[in-house]
Amino acid sequence: MDKIIINRMEFYGYHGLFPEENKLGQRFFVDVEIFLDLEKPGSSDCMEDSIDYGQVYETVKAIMEGEPKNLIEAAAEQVASELLAAFAKLTACTIKVTKPDPPIPGHYQSVAVEIFRERAK
Repeated sequence: MDKIIINRMEFYGYHGLFPEENKLGQRFFVDVEIFLDLEKPGSSDCMEDSIDYGQVYETVKAIMEGEPKNLIEAAAEQVASELLAAFAKLTACTIKVTKPDPPIPGHYQSVAVEIFRERAK
């Protein structure tokens, strides 16, 4: 299946379990893969036959900079759900939410969740 990939969108949000996270906020990165047939837009060179990347970005931004979630799992799930609802051409999506500075002890680059969701048939 063809896909459009939008890499490493960066947002400042207030998601997390701890009060400090909800008060101070932090950076989050989101990678989105949206699956759809790209043959028609590839041939027609017409935006109406594809999905507007800017609209995808705005959908993700509203969630990531919006109402705080306890878990990045919940943020990823809402992104997937809203993308599937907003774009009829979309057949499935993979959403990866990365939290580069979680308040947990240890040495690591980041923590992340990745989910795959398909349109109900």
